[in-house]
This record gives sequence, C-alpha cells and structure tokens, in this order.
Amino acid sequence: MATEGGGKEMNEIKTQFTTREGPYKLLPHSEYSRPNRVPFNSQGSNPVRVSFVNLNDQSGNGDRLCFNVGRELYFYIYKGVRKAADLSKPIDKRIYKGTQPTCHDFNHLTATAESVSLLVGFSAGQVQLIDPIKKETSKLFNEERLIDKSRVTCVKWVPGSESLFLVAHASGSMYLYNVEHTCGTTAPHYQLLKQGESFAVHTCKSKSTRNPLLKWTVGEGALNEFAFSPDGKFLACVSQDGFLRVFNFDSVELRGTMKSYFGGLLCVCWSPDGKYVVTGGEDDLVTVWSFGDCRVIARGHGHKSWVSVVAFDPYTTSVEESDPMEFSGSDEDFQDLLHFGRDRANSTQSRLSKRNSAESRPVSVTYRFGSVGQDTQLCLWDLTEDILFPHQPLSRARTHTNVMNATSPPAGSTGNSVTTPGNSAPPPLPRSNSLPHSTVSNAGSKSSVADGAIASGVSKFATLSLHDRKDRHHEKDHKRNHSMGHISSKSSDKLNLVTKTKTDPAKTLGTPLCPRMEDVPLLEPLICKKIAHERLTVLIFLEDCIVTACQEGFICTWGRPGKVGLLSSQNQASSPGGTVV
Repeated sequence: MATEGGGKEMNEIKTQFTTREGPYKLLPHSEYSRPNRVPFNSQGSNPVRVSFVNLNDQSGNGDRLCFNVGRELYFYIYKGVRKAADLSKPIDKRIYKGTQPTCHDFNHLTATAESVSLLVGFSAGQVQLIDPIKKETSKLFNEERLIDKSRVTCVKWVPGSESLFLVAHASGSMYLYNVEHTCGTTAPHYQLLKQGESFAVHTCKSKSTRNPLLKWTVGEGALNEFAFSPDGKFLACVSQDGFLRVFNFDSVELRGTMKSYFGGLLCVCWSPDGKYVVTGGEDDLVTVWSFGDCRVIARGHGHKSWVSVVAFDPYTTSVEESDPMEFSGSDEDFQDLLHFGRDRANSTQSRLSKRNSAESRPVSVTYRFGSVGQDTQLCLWDLTEDILFPHQPLSRARTHTNVMNATSPPAGSTGNSVTTPGNSAPPPLPRSNSLPHSTVSNAGSKSSVADGAIASGVSKFATLSLHDRKDRHHEKDHKRNHSMGHISSKSSDKLNLVTKTKTDPAKTLGTPLCPRMEDVPLLEPLICKKIAHERLTVLIFLEDCIVTACQEGFICTWGRPGKVGLLSSQNQASSPGGTVV
C-alpha cells in the first residue's frame, strides 16, 4: 500500500490506518499525559521518552509506564487496550529543579510487584537510580559531574545483568557503571584498554574499584543512541558524525560500520533475530544494514524531516513456507532472546525455530519495522525476501505492494541464490506473534557475491527511472537546503571537524560504507500518516498495541487489529477532536 492522502488530508491528524493485517485504531481513552492533559510547551525541552516494564503480578495487569515531560517524571499503571487511563493516580511523580530527565530504562530482570529499578538520565549529566514503587531514590551517579558534564542521551541496563548499566552522553563518550560501586570524590583517571578506528576504550585507574568501570569514546560529536543486540553480545551505536558502529560488547571489538547519506544518525534498533540493524537520522531516511554482510541492503524514504525513532515489530511477521530446499538456519540464531521484554513472543519463536530445523523447509520472512519523525508522521515498513536476497533469479521475485519497484532484483544474478518458489503470491495474513527466522543461505552471507550481483544489475532496478531520479535530486536539494540547516552551530563545527579528518563525504559516498542512492533498493512505506501536531519522539510495539508519543507530552495507544476490545464502542462515539492534539 502506497502512502495515502494528499492535499487537505495531509494536515489532518489520523486516528486510524489500515495495513494488510487490518485496521489499527487510536484509543483516546488510553491516552496518557500529565494529569491536567494540557499540551506541554516543548520549546527548548528534551524529548519525551517512554519506558515499559511488566511486573508479572497476579492481577494480570502488570504493565507499568514511565515517561518524562519537561522537568517532570511520571510512573503509571498502563492499562493498554483493556481499560481507560486514570491520570489522577500516578504511582509516582517527580519534579526536578535545575535539570531535566532525558531518558530512562527499567531493569526487567529484577522487577517485581513490590520493587522496580529505574535508571533516569539527566540533561546535566547525572544518572539517578530510583524505585518508583517504593518511592525511593537509592543512588545518584556522576553527582558532581566529575565523570561527564554533558547531557545523557541514552541509558540502558546491560542485558542479563542486575547491576551493570551503560550511559551515553552528548560528549560522544559512553560509561559502564555498576550500581554497587561509588563514583569517587575526584575526577577519574583512565588507562587505555583498547583503541581502534574512531574509538577508544579506557579503564578507570584507582586503588579500589569505582565507577565508571569503562569509558568508551566513540566517533566525533554526540553519541545519540545505542542498542544491544537481542542476545546481548553486540552493541550498535549511532553518532552525530553520521556513523553506525557495531561492537562486540565483551571483547570491545569493532565489528562493522556504516555511514549515513549525510548528517547525524539519531536512532538505531536491531531486528528480533539480530540479523539486521535499522538506523534513522538527519538525512530523513531509514537505512537497513545487514549485520552478517556488513553492508547497506536498503533505504526507506517516506519522512519529510529527521527520523527520531526506529523500532522493529516482533509481533507482525509474515512466515510462508516454500518448496523443500537446502536450509542453513539453526536454533542458534534465536538463543538468548529473553531480554528487552520479548518474553511473550518466545514460545512462538522457539516453535518456529524447531519446525524449521526439523523439517528442513525454508521460510519466507517479512520483517515489519516502524519509524516516527520530526515531521509528525508514523511510517510502517515491510522488509521482504526480494530486498534481503536481491540476487535471486528475476522470474522468482515479486514486488510486494509496499515496496517500490526497486525491489525487482538485478538481472545479472548469480546461481548461488535463495529461491522462494512459494513467494509469487502476495504474503498471507501474518501468523500472530511470529518472530522472524530468516533463510540465510551460505551464499547469502558472502557480501562479495551479493555486491557483485547488485553492481551488475544496478541499471535494471525498475524504480530507478528518469522520473524517480529527478525526484531524488529534489530530495537531495531539500535535504541540503533544509535539514542540514537545523543542525546547531556546535554540531556543525563537530561535523566539519570530522570532515577534515577521516570522513569526507565525497570519499565515503559510493563505497560500501555509504552506497549511492541508486545502488540500493529504495523502500516505500506501507503506511505514512500524520498522527500528531508536534514532533514524534516515541515508537514502541507491544503485543496488542502500538505506543507513540509526541513532544507535547501525549502518549497514545493504537489498538492492533482485533485487539481493541471493550474500548472500541467508546472510541467510535468519541470525536476526533478528543485525540492527539
């Protein structure tokens, strides 16, 4: 489905949209915000962020929600699609002076109905550990700002750990902390542990163990976001210098890099099976990078401004069996996926793994991911077999309705390709809660084969018609003239610094680090809808809904098809004016 709407409709706030699996509906009664429901004046404030945790309590209503708006931090029971939100009774509310919360993360491993550990990062550089159920503040890290004085951009618990957490700053540094250790009363002294291209890792020199345990210096400019792979072994970081860098977290080794088309990269996420990384940023694009091949396999263009969040939907995945053939998938791809609140999807995922291994039958997988941006739009994307394996024979490939014709694979393809005879028809309705188990053949993991196939068939991509090339020139003009202008002078200085040293865009463009636009398939969004008046800062996929939030401080719940339940009649009765405004 191509983007819908035009003209007057473009400025309307959408309250529902339809994909192949059915209609998604905004649930006005499930909207969370500050208790007074007054839109927040967001100028000059940090992005609104949302964190979820499930306490596994006996009531069956164990979901908890934390969000920051300006100087305030709220903690609510999240009732989702089942019941209306009660904003008059936050479990915990905090108002900070002199600093603002910028990001937060729950420890899913230690959460119980009686206690939960929540990390909160701040604009002045501190990190607080609080328990919003007990209403306790247990510790404050970097209290005197001796470790780093810059804004905290991202904070996350290390997967599988009850005590280790990682903090990224606008300075471009990341620090590993242990909640059990103190930060000391003097500035830390560091000793080099490992150095590589555009990164260095130091340990803290002191007689007794103190925080931070490690200091990572990555790239130039702010380190905007990081994400652990589903198995917790790898760390993907995106920076203001426009680079994605993926590290082996334990061995501190750089495993792969990618460069944005231009400008900084702002957000990053992993596919549920850890095979792909998606980024978004100031080039208005979403970029899909293959972890196995270390190369860009697709870009998506649907946003008209910077992309602020990207996220995979582990609950919407089409799985289609094909004719018997050699299958190289294994259960190993799906081990250790217990982190990041994916528990509910694990049973289906393990069944899928076992079935594939036992029957040696391939599966055709469509990954679903989403993005939101400063253009107030939500885009959903499908990543299909013809994009993942572009070197399959031309006669076997079929473009899906949500992918521009660029998905037609190159004619000069090699024989070592993954064929999916059963893929000629449109994909069936997704099997509920399936996690992808991709059919990566041995040939598929050889980037040289794939690169050769793409290079030999670049001119054959159907999307790359003259008309689209003209459009792309307009896009480039828009990006040069408008998007880059929004970068602050500080950031520009840092970007120029990088340009002078290692990352001259003219040298990276057209290389595997940053392929030209015509060298990789260009995805078209499945849907692209304006859903807010202010820039969007949150996109989270839950089992029965999608959660979005905008900078005005409204956290919105979109019921999945068939999951609206008791609230559907109320929603239909309410006027659109009571939605996201």
